[in-house]
Amino acid sequence: MTENEVRQKIIDLCLQMNATGLNQGTSGNISARFEGDMLITPSGIAYDQLVPDDIARMPLNDDSSDWRGPCKPSSEWGFHKAILKAKPAINAIVHTHSMYATIVSIARNHIPACHYMIAAFGGNSVVCADYETFGTPALSVSILRAMENRTACLLANHGMIAGGRDLDNAMWAAVELETLSKMFYHAKLAGGMVVLPDDEMERVIERFKHYGQVQKPKA
Repeated sequence: MTENEVRQKIIDLCLQMNATGLNQGTSGNISARFEGDMLITPSGIAYDQLVPDDIARMPLNDDSSDWRGPCKPSSEWGFHKAILKAKPAINAIVHTHSMYATIVSIARNHIPACHYMIAAFGGNSVVCADYETFGTPALSVSILRAMENRTACLLANHGMIAGGRDLDNAMWAAVELETLSKMFYHAKLAGGMVVLPDDEMERVIERFKHYGQVQKPKA
């Protein structure tokens, strides 16, 4: 994809995120790795008003707040940059304040292996990161701790983060995490749940390594 195509894709997914109820207003943000830099949604602009040039571009080779473009980046640029720097397999990040993931994060629960799809995020649970003020370096540290060996986490009293190999995959992961959060919430209301054992989750995680379509070699 060209840079302009990636910028437009970010906008399209922001609009999709709000249209489906996965996010509200401008509270969420999306980023993508591009040619050693990060493209990220700007701060406080309604998604239906965005044009590709509004997406901020930031370097990934330092910890500075420098950006290119007419609009300053999301206030959460710090954890987007920290994740992309620490996890080269992640190329896109979706952050939302989705309803059920946020409810679970308010309760400060981790989501255990109540469903085998938890393995899609790399472990036998989705961890809730300790609370830190939004937009601070301390929040980035808390998130990286919660995402150790994982591609997603909840943020205490805040929302959720889902990473992916590309923008579509990151959005899929965010939808999946919200769905699992809803399942977990209702299972607790129903009186409890049976959590899958670690050895089963190890088998599922192994199977996920070969899940999905792969491109056939050309003849």
